[in-house]
Parts: sequence; structure tokens; C-alpha cells
Amino acid sequence: METALTRLTGVRHPVVQTGMGWVAGPRLVSATANAGALGILASATMTVDELRHAVREVAARTDAPFGVNLRADAADARERVRIIVDEGVRVASFALAPSRDLIAELKDAGVVVIPSVGARRHAEKVAAWGADAVLVQGGEGGGHTGAVATTVLVPQVVDAVDIPVVAAGGFHDGRGLVAALALGAAGVAMGTRFLLTSDSTVPAAVKARYLAATVNDVTVTRAVDGLPHRMLRTDLVAALERHGRARSLALALRHAAAFRKLSGLTWRSMVRDGLALKHGKELTWSQVLLAANTPMLLRAAMVDGRTDLGVLASGQVAGVLDDLPSCAELVDRVVRDADAVLRGLGAR
Repeated sequence: METALTRLTGVRHPVVQTGMGWVAGPRLVSATANAGALGILASATMTVDELRHAVREVAARTDAPFGVNLRADAADARERVRIIVDEGVRVASFALAPSRDLIAELKDAGVVVIPSVGARRHAEKVAAWGADAVLVQGGEGGGHTGAVATTVLVPQVVDAVDIPVVAAGGFHDGRGLVAALALGAAGVAMGTRFLLTSDSTVPAAVKARYLAATVNDVTVTRAVDGLPHRMLRTDLVAALERHGRARSLALALRHAAAFRKLSGLTWRSMVRDGLALKHGKELTWSQVLLAANTPMLLRAAMVDGRTDLGVLASGQVAGVLDDLPSCAELVDRVVRDADAVLRGLGAR
């Protein structure tokens, strides 16, 4: 199935596996790439050396194109960009809008730049700065998310920019791919659906928790870091929403100390990162600290399997998923079902 996305990135199918922290590692990314979709390696939870090693591991597992997701505001962003260029990575994606200079540096090296956005004005900005495509996530998507539904946001962006648009938020099957194409998108991006595959390294107990969830178990809360965050409702989320500021601060300090030990960051740098995420919002000190070490909360679940202590970021689609296919099975099924839907529509 050829679209503007497949022509731009060199993949066979217009399907993207998003760069989920602690989830989108070399095994998942290479399995996605070998299935003909675009796998995105999550680098925000890696050191620079770990990123270089992970890129080389993916390259050793597949000859297909893949990408790396970066935090544009990271202090070592340019060092990570240099790794992408030096190692011949095809795509750079960004969770926050990269600067005009960063986009130019990547494009000059032949790297395809695909920022992720949650609003039309952000898409217009990065398109004007030279981005090759844009990934647009509607409110159904997991993690930090906005309030506008995918079916409203995607056509807004398609009408506003002249670069390929990838639709994200609420997609998991061939019907969704056809719907996205009908809205004007050049493909779909899926996070939770790829998390729930046999190639994902997420612990089995965590996957079982996702599969047991209903659509009503997937909530949006500001209790974790003060920003709208879509995740499974867990005891931790309930406790953060229920506790007063003092207990929330104690919990935040405990998690922050653990993340500081793991990452090697100083307290000053962690607070600075947390404050950078405020974006003018009124956050408590516990939310500032939790914003700085949210990766630790994700790691507790996605690596350690602690569903009681970790954050389980999730799209609403978790409530309708009930299996763990391989990436090859998933991508084949999505494309095959999309083709069947298109032929069925043609027959009508």
C-alpha cells in the first residue's frame, strides 16, 4: 500500500510504531521494520552511549528503514542528532517541536524529519520550518495528550499544511487505516497496539493488565505531572488524585531519588527539567518533581513489571484489544484488512 508516507520514508506499509519510552527498544523496532512498517526507537530514556548501541543493534537486526525519537529540549539533543546522522538512521521524530536549525541540520544530512504535534498551529509552525511530515495525535492517544479528537484534528491539519500527515490516537486495525486515509492522512501511527505484541519486551503481567482493561479503565489525569496524561487507572493514579500536597510531595521525592540514581542527573537538573515542562501552568512542587522523573514511573511498569507503582500510559484502544500478535502478524493484518475494506467499498 503506497502513500506519501511510504515514498518519503522507504517503508512498505503506511504504518508507524511510535517511540514509547522503555517500550520501543531494538527488538520491537527491528521487528516492526522487518514487517514493513516504520519502527521508531525511543531515545529519551537512554543515555547517549545507550542510544548509539541501540541504533547499531537495530541496524544489525534489519536492513529496513527505521527512526529515532528525540526530545528537542534535551541538553544533549545535538549529540543525539549526530548519532542519527553518523549511523545513517532514516527518520528523526520529535515529541516536542524541534528548532528550525535542528530541522535544517538533519535535512542537510538526508534525514527525514517528522515532529509529533497535538494542535494545528504547531503543525503549521514545523511545516514552515521545513519538517518533511508531521505526526498528529488526537485526544484518544496515550501519554501526554490534548482534548481534540483525532477525527476532528487530523482533517484540520491536513487542510492547513502541504506535507504528509500521519494520524495517531485511536488506531489499531485496517478499518482505522482506511478511515485515516479518507481523512487525508498518509498513514497511521500506533503505540498501544504495538506495545501489546509478542515482540514487545513489556512484562507479561503488565500486558495482561492492559488486555483486561475496558475503555472506561483508560483515563486522563493531571495528578501525575500537572499535564493531561492518558493512562490506565491504577492505585498509584488514584492515590495521587486522592492525597493532599504533603503526601504527594513525599511520593514525588521518593520517585525522584530513584530516577536520579538511575539517570545520574543532579537534583538541580531534575528540577530544571520539571520546571521546563510547566509551560506557564500552575504546578505544585510534587508535580514539578514528578514531571521531571515521569520516566521512572514508566520504567517501574514497563521494565520492572510493577503495575502497583508505575504509570501505564495507554491509548483508549487498550479497551478493545484482546490479543498479542507478532509485529509481522499485526502489520499484515492491518494492511490486509484495509485492502479488504477498500475493495468492499469499491464493490458498493
